[in-house]
Amino acid sequence: MMKLRHTPLSIAAGPIWLEALLAHSPDAAGLILIAQNSVGNHRNSREAHFAKRLQEAGYATLIFDLLTRHEEARDPDTRYNTPLLGQRISALFEWLRHQPPLVPLPVGLVASSTGSAAAIRAIAKEPTMVSALVCRGGRPGLAGMSPLQQVACPTRMIVGEKDDGLTHVRQAYEQLTCQKDWRVVAGTDDLFREPGALDTTATQAAEWFQRHLAHVPVTVGTDDSASTR
Repeated sequence: MMKLRHTPLSIAAGPIWLEALLAHSPDAAGLILIAQNSVGNHRNSREAHFAKRLQEAGYATLIFDLLTRHEEARDPDTRYNTPLLGQRISALFEWLRHQPPLVPLPVGLVASSTGSAAAIRAIAKEPTMVSALVCRGGRPGLAGMSPLQQVACPTRMIVGEKDDGLTHVRQAYEQLTCQKDWRVVAGTDDLFREPGALDTTATQAAEWFQRHLAHVPVTVGTDDSASTR
C-alpha cells in the first residue's frame, strides 16, 4: 500500500469554507473526490472507511464536506439544495486546478445521498473535470433531466437491493446518455449498513475507476448493467 500523507484542508466555496482531508502520495494512480453529506470526522466516518479501500487500490483521496457545521446544526435543509451543493463541488474543482501536485492526476468522484444530484449538476457544467463518476445510492434524480443527460463521463450507480428509492434512482439512471453501469448490492438498504456492504461498494467503485481514470470519457450510450449477488 502507498505511504500516504494526510492533510486537513479548508476550501473556499463562495462565502463559506468546506472542510476536507487529502490523503496523497506521489505514487497515486489518480485522485478520488468523495463528497460527504455530514460534517467533519474525516478519519473515522463511513466515508473514511470507504476512502481507505480506494487508497488500498492505489488512489489518493479527498474527502470533503458539502455542508458547514453551522448548516448541519441550524439549517439541515441545506443538504437538499442541490444547486447550491453543485456550486460547492464546482468550487472544489476550481481549487483543484490550482494545486500543481494534483493537476496531473486523473480525477474520479464518489457521491451519495443528495450529493449524487449535486455531483451530476457540477459535472454537467464542467464535463472535462472528472473522468469517472460513482453514485452510491442517493437521489441523483434531484439533479434534473437536463444535467443528467449532459453528463459525459462514465457513470456507475450502485444501489442497495432494499433501497426504498430504488425506482427513482433507476429512473435517473435511464436519463443518462453517457457510458453507464448499474450495480445492485443484495440484502442491503440505501446506506449499505449490512456487514460487508460498504466494502462491496468500495470494491465496485475502485474497479470502475481502474477501468476509466486513465482514459478520456468520450464513449456515449453504452449500458453495462449487472447485479451483485
